[in-house]
Amino acid sequence: MSKPTKVVLAYSGGLDTSVIVRWLIETYGCEVVCFTADLGQGEDLSGVRDKALATGATEAFVEDLREEFVADYVQPMMRAGALYEGVYLLGTSIARPLISKRMVEIARQTGADAIAHGATGKGNDQVRFELAAYALAPQIQIVAPWREWDLASREQLIAYAKRHGIPVPVTPKKPWSSDGNLLHLSFEGGILEDPWAAPEAEMFERTVSPQAAPDAVTELTLTFERGNPVAIDGEPLSPAALLTRLNEVAGANGIGRVDLVENRYVGMKSRGVYETPGGTVWHVAHQTMQSLTVDREAYHLLLDLMPRYARLVYNGYWFAPEREALQALVDRVAERVSGEVRLHLYKGNVTVVGRRSPHTLYSQEVATFEEDTVYDQADAEGFIKLNALRLRIREMGKGE
Repeated sequence: MSKPTKVVLAYSGGLDTSVIVRWLIETYGCEVVCFTADLGQGEDLSGVRDKALATGATEAFVEDLREEFVADYVQPMMRAGALYEGVYLLGTSIARPLISKRMVEIARQTGADAIAHGATGKGNDQVRFELAAYALAPQIQIVAPWREWDLASREQLIAYAKRHGIPVPVTPKKPWSSDGNLLHLSFEGGILEDPWAAPEAEMFERTVSPQAAPDAVTELTLTFERGNPVAIDGEPLSPAALLTRLNEVAGANGIGRVDLVENRYVGMKSRGVYETPGGTVWHVAHQTMQSLTVDREAYHLLLDLMPRYARLVYNGYWFAPEREALQALVDRVAERVSGEVRLHLYKGNVTVVGRRSPHTLYSQEVATFEEDTVYDQADAEGFIKLNALRLRIREMGKGE
């Protein structure tokens, strides 16, 4: 690989990426363009641009991508009902393709020939960033400092920063690392590396504990159009505003905490703790709306394909043809997924108490246990016998 002359860096303003700015300049003699995405992580980004320039960057971009993030990434994924390994709502995974897309676009805009990220050589994020970048810009160079440098600890990073006059935040280090966006907040590392150790109460930022949640039920109604939530209690909201509101209401009721050991794409198991309050309510309501409006076989097909879709997102294949093909199927089915779902939120639980849709496939006249004129119960005998035929033949053949 030839030495890059200008590099677009995914920049947070924290210790790692601040060191990376100087390291790129020293190692490659290149210009560095910093890019910071506001995806709703809840951090104060007002000083990030100035810090990047003070650290040595020649340009710095700070962009509010919250609406694009929810509308073009979170919504399509949620329409698919994606859960990785049946539990994880993919909050970190779904943010990476958007960041990579903007890095590639900024590289083209500024004439950069490479991009860089601060993901480690052990994690999934390196795969997600780079697969997305290569899919969009096949000739792009990628620099991953954690796979190259000899800085192996936080203490070494701090020492490097001090040698180069890079400001280091004087804050106590939490015994875990975290990453957030509008969909979720994740925690891993430190004390969480022991799967027997319980998460500490002060770790959680977006949810109260279920035990401390209100003793009264919070009721809300979520309106869907073509598979996407568009209003809460009848009030239309933009995608980002709706998820923000859901996070507030669900978090106040202790909803959305998950503690799991997951299988990373790079081959190891890792323990993660996640807060996804609004996404949890969204997922439950969407499943409910699907159950009312989607034909049985189409619904079962989606349920069969959902784990595959979730793995594609988790492993970094957002811009792959197979994900796009699955998305076309998901979106075709979602055309009928419109209506309202009424929910009760209470001490960590989401309970569906009502649903209705102009596209409902539920017929009370057919489903009733009372007398009806549309379903001849005697027809069930032939249906059962035909479906039992292969089972009966198999059992009869055992005696031969």
